[in-house]
Amino acid sequence: MTFGSAGLAIDVGGTFTDVVLRDETGSSSVAKVLTTPDDPIAAIVSGVTRLVAEPARIGRVVHATTLATNAVLEGGGARVAFVTTRGFRSMIPLGRYARVEEDRYDLRFTPPVLDAECFEVTERTGSRGEVLVPLDPESVRQAAREITARGLTSAAVCLLHSYANPAHEERVAAILRESVPHVVTSAEVWPEIREYERATTTLVSARVGPLMAAYLTRLGEALRALGITAPVYVMDSGGGVVSAPLAARRAVVTIESGPAAGALMAARYGEAVSFDMGGTTAKACVIRAGRPAITREFHVGGKGSFGGRRAGTGIPIRTPAIDLAEVGAGGGSIAWLDPAGSLRVGPVSAGSSPGPACYGLGGLEPTVTDADLVLGYLGAASLPLDPLLAAKALDRLAAPLGVGRAAAAHAVHEIVNAAMASAVHVVTVQRGIDPRGFALVAFGGAGPVHACRIAERFGIGHVIVPPLCGVASAAGLLAGPLATSRVRTRLGAADPEAIFAELARSAADDLEVGLDDPGVSVSRAVDVRFHGQSHDLTVDWSESRAELAARFRARYREVYGIDQEGEIEVVSYRVRLARDFPAAPVVAAEPQPPPAARRRDAYFPELGGYVATPVLTRAEADGVRGPAIVEDPGSTLVIPPGWQAGLAADSSLHLHRRPA
Repeated sequence: MTFGSAGLAIDVGGTFTDVVLRDETGSSSVAKVLTTPDDPIAAIVSGVTRLVAEPARIGRVVHATTLATNAVLEGGGARVAFVTTRGFRSMIPLGRYARVEEDRYDLRFTPPVLDAECFEVTERTGSRGEVLVPLDPESVRQAAREITARGLTSAAVCLLHSYANPAHEERVAAILRESVPHVVTSAEVWPEIREYERATTTLVSARVGPLMAAYLTRLGEALRALGITAPVYVMDSGGGVVSAPLAARRAVVTIESGPAAGALMAARYGEAVSFDMGGTTAKACVIRAGRPAITREFHVGGKGSFGGRRAGTGIPIRTPAIDLAEVGAGGGSIAWLDPAGSLRVGPVSAGSSPGPACYGLGGLEPTVTDADLVLGYLGAASLPLDPLLAAKALDRLAAPLGVGRAAAAHAVHEIVNAAMASAVHVVTVQRGIDPRGFALVAFGGAGPVHACRIAERFGIGHVIVPPLCGVASAAGLLAGPLATSRVRTRLGAADPEAIFAELARSAADDLEVGLDDPGVSVSRAVDVRFHGQSHDLTVDWSESRAELAARFRARYREVYGIDQEGEIEVVSYRVRLARDFPAAPVVAAEPQPPPAARRRDAYFPELGGYVATPVLTRAEADGVRGPAIVEDPGSTLVIPPGWQAGLAADSSLHLHRRPA
């Protein structure tokens, strides 16, 4: 079967579902529709139907979804049986007991799996792969009977030190599959040292795998009903793209699927901080030398850690992910008064249903979008907005606060700016990075409205608003290569080349490509530590022991701020295999006609309140000094006083803060 060369990208967010169609010439068309929470595929079909007139032209469909993340956050997915080595059944229920303050005294805190759903089998493997206790098949059959009796349909198998020798796990899985529909082993998911993190990673994959498989099957059927038979791919957490069947088998790699795509779009601007503000959340990530920062471990479903790095803030996941900080602050975030009468914004969002009051869909609570509309920052260029409904919602805050409507709206705007700035703070200042040397790349439906004010908080003097900024995450999906990662812990390995070769073959098989195919690249890295230390750092591989040690010491100095000498040892071996899709030039969407109203009153406190502000198209903004408002398809840019815009060759707007 042959396919066209056009690309279709689909990004399902908490408020909007964005669809981007990029044709063979690189020209793009976009659709932005309200997400349908009860059935996300309905919104996808609506958006795709608006754009795709010739289904045969579609060569690939790339999808970003928050399905796995939402399943963890909301306690959804399959009920999972945890199967482990005898004597270790309490590993998951006990966890590390390093919970953060917000969870420490929560009597209703629930571990990833209950003690009654943990099962033991008789076996034992050493850290070098040696069999210490042979596997007892009858103990596995007994566990299978108990799992079936409890009505559990999914199982996560994580045996002690199986990263060194997976034979016992493979045999356990084969027996369990005779009666349990869905079985996942840690050797299949992520065979890496650290039993607890490997176990939780396997558990999450077993939990969301059936859900992901069913969803992707339904999505494929819906697209075929529209005449689109091209392969479906899913963005993974590390910025690569994997096939839908692989995403279903290794569902844990899609935990950060949605946020990763936007960082890829921002990466084209070099040294930058990406800032993505949608309807429900805001996300930040550091870009260095055109590459988003990558973390090897993050936490989901917890509290108190915007960046997901702090131990005790949820379930630890050991898989490569773009290093993002995320906060519950977006255009749909609801503003409310706490019992003391203080104004708060978020984290609860109005979402897509009923949405902000100004959408006219039944929402009554004041949101950030309502406040921005009252302040004059938003028009109706992207979708119809009702200023009267927004004003009525803001009055619900203004009266108890004893202030005017504009003051209440500006307070909401300032508070949400502070909340979103905390995400930028986490990925920069908190990690020892001075943000003043970076540009802030702003996108998402609401990002450009707030970008300059957030940049001012950090002394950042350069803001970039890319083309297609309102759907940048969807556009970023088409920038990721077909890619997957593999890791294996081997302590004291005598032949690293054999390990790398095995990992590369496994990755190539999963992606259904050949290692010698055009466009296929393989990168190698290793986890290294000093002898006697517990934790390790990842560095690029070198066959030269001296060069490898030098790279590790340099990385050690970067992370810990001190020079250290001593013998090193390699702990784990990593491979990332990628195949680039055919590149097409990126061309912005067709320019929209100028807004009907060329000026409108917008609120700028440094100018004393509301002032008549020019409303421009992107092309008209070249050389303009603030205050000004630029309306794009799907997004609006606010240029405050003190900032000047310039239009680059790629249609991105570059804003520079003029000296006072």
